[in-house]
Amino acid sequence: MNVAIVGASGYGGIQAVNLLKNNKNYKISYLGGNKSSGSKWNDIFPFIYLDSDLFIDKISVDNISNNADIALLCLPNGISSTLTRGLLEKGLKVIDLSADYRYKSLEEWKNVYTKEASIYKRNDNDLCKEAIYGLPEINKDAISKGRLIACPGCYPTSALIPLVPFLSQGIIENEGIVIDAKSGTSGGGREPNQKFLLSECGEGLSAYGLINHRHRSEIEQIASFISGNEIQLLFTPHLVPMVRGMHSTIYARLKDPGLTSDDCRILMENFYRNFSNINVLPVDTFPSTKWVKNTNQNYLSVKVDNRNGRIIILSVIDNLLKGQTGQAIQNLNIMSGFSMDEGLELTNNYP
Repeated sequence: MNVAIVGASGYGGIQAVNLLKNNKNYKISYLGGNKSSGSKWNDIFPFIYLDSDLFIDKISVDNISNNADIALLCLPNGISSTLTRGLLEKGLKVIDLSADYRYKSLEEWKNVYTKEASIYKRNDNDLCKEAIYGLPEINKDAISKGRLIACPGCYPTSALIPLVPFLSQGIIENEGIVIDAKSGTSGGGREPNQKFLLSECGEGLSAYGLINHRHRSEIEQIASFISGNEIQLLFTPHLVPMVRGMHSTIYARLKDPGLTSDDCRILMENFYRNFSNINVLPVDTFPSTKWVKNTNQNYLSVKVDNRNGRIIILSVIDNLLKGQTGQAIQNLNIMSGFSMDEGLELTNNYP
């Protein structure tokens, strides 16, 4: 299958090339990038060498559709929406790594992504309704039949996977869920940004986006769908001075305060027993981001405080892989009829 990687010189695109360049199921047939167009991939990224020695081409619907069967759109928010309808009309399938189709309502996207909405005058609410939320662990069947997949954000991935077993079975209260999450600096993308300079963020830890971070509403949308009830939660992200990795600590109140840590561990383990990339740890073993660095794995741990009937769930992922492009490749595999984790047997090179 011929795959187009659009936005190839950003972190998402770089990961996609690295994951697909030796995958026998796919051929990288097109690399798109406006700033880097006209350059040879191997000249810019000699450390991710392509035998085909492709040029990075100008991004357009025709250029993509003439060269590919499926497109991975690794683009900033808003830009994907300018290409998606045209690509679908040309018969391509689309996996979008931006936030453009994560919401079922275009109006909700506009309310959350106000800056982008002022630039890109979208009129594709039908595609927002059609798009499948690309979290394989909860939407595998729908993904296999879809033509437009909206890959989740990194924070929502790290929070929803541990929450889904408890929300879907009514184990925790809908009120009072708190997510305390920490991300490496690569989550901010490859464009220069003062706050990501080593002298600014090195040797420090800082919170940002309190109350109104964009990913909060994404988490709430899916959590509410899974629960069957409207959920409003607290979400606080933090910037950690490391390149890649994400750690989420989630707090909630159990409906049955008599449940033990082992009860909750078994529940989560059974829920994900068919997913080899989800690893539920023994009680009192707590994961580190080092364990998942450069892999598509998600390590989970759970502990119950029986004094007050609260549950603490820990979740770690690599924000650029399971939190971004690795998950996109899972979706690509599912859409193509392959095993979900084909080509994602990655080693973390610990330590």
